[in-house]
Amino acid sequence: MPVFNYKAINSAGKEVSGSQDAESARALKDALKGKAIYATEVWEGKKKATSLASKEVDLDGIFGRASLGDIAMFTRLLATLLKAGIPIVEALTALVEQTEKKQLSRALAKIRQKVIEGTALNLAMREHPKLFDDLYLNMVRAGEASGQLETVLERLTEFLEAQMQLRGKILAAFIYPIIMTLLGTGIVIFLMTFVVPKVTQLYEQQDKALPFITEILIAVSDVFTSWWGWVFFVLPLIAAGIGFLFWRRSKAGKPVWDRWVLKIPVFGGLVRMIAISRFAKTLSTLLASGVPLLTAMDIVKDILGNQTLIDVIETARINIREGESIAGPLRRSGHFPPIVTHMIAVGERAGQLEEMLDNVSKSYEQQVDLRVQTLTSLMEPILIVAMGGAVAFIVFAIMLPILNLNEGLV
Repeated sequence: MPVFNYKAINSAGKEVSGSQDAESARALKDALKGKAIYATEVWEGKKKATSLASKEVDLDGIFGRASLGDIAMFTRLLATLLKAGIPIVEALTALVEQTEKKQLSRALAKIRQKVIEGTALNLAMREHPKLFDDLYLNMVRAGEASGQLETVLERLTEFLEAQMQLRGKILAAFIYPIIMTLLGTGIVIFLMTFVVPKVTQLYEQQDKALPFITEILIAVSDVFTSWWGWVFFVLPLIAAGIGFLFWRRSKAGKPVWDRWVLKIPVFGGLVRMIAISRFAKTLSTLLASGVPLLTAMDIVKDILGNQTLIDVIETARINIREGESIAGPLRRSGHFPPIVTHMIAVGERAGQLEEMLDNVSKSYEQQVDLRVQTLTSLMEPILIVAMGGAVAFIVFAIMLPILNLNEGLV
């Protein structure tokens, strides 16, 4: 039985190393895991293996990354353990042993060690920005300061799960149109690349004038099958697409693109609805957890994803710092519907801003669901007609010369 060397992290978050007999690197890792030791590197003999063992470690690095769902599950479990009266260190120890995702398990082990040394939980988590963002950290800090960490973690779990549901609904609604578009494009490219050129050779042998639509079809097919078509048409289009993506992410291009997106009929309204729903839900959750308003506004603006709306929130934040209400600057921006600013104003006057923002979020989530369903219902027949039209054009362009030839013979 081969001997494997390993480096690992134990349940206390400390790095350990050693060697052990095992049938394979995977068997060794499973054996160590049963002892609450999580291997980070495994190799056979004196040198690190570059075959099986290293590949397994690499695969763990790829598939062991924590998702938003993993963070939400960890947060809910931590809240449950704390609510049951279990000390924070013991709760983290239990979660380190239970968590299967390697990235999250490593981070929790390090966080646990920091907490044992006397570091606050939010400060220990701050060293892992890929797992815990500013929103998460500020809510944990507010929970620790108020002595209601388990309550704040429950709110945070509900927020993360709500964001996951919204993201899932949007993805599920658009995945069918995306698949249809890719499938239709693939069919057309296949016909243009492999079918049309063979039919074209038959027509060239006839040495007769071809219908106009057939000549168009042959010209388009030549673009896909000849070097000059790629050089003068396809490659420039690909380069333009890549250039557009870089421009859209640049400091100069992003504000222009984001401003234009909001003006697109139908889709612009959907983007604004999603942003307002995120804004209201996030701000409500932060305020209910005890995060100061100005800090909450600074966090909220970073999750909107649209530079125009980010500028609106930043302007509102400056005005609030100078003593103005929240509703006023949002209303003047023109990007928040009157009903939203009115509800926010009522919530401010009644001292129920968190509840009113939560109501706004729920209302807009329902509108987003309805709008997405409507768009999906409209896009499906449009895509089917477009695909059918493209295929029909190709078939008609191919068959028309044959029909003309038959008429000439008669």
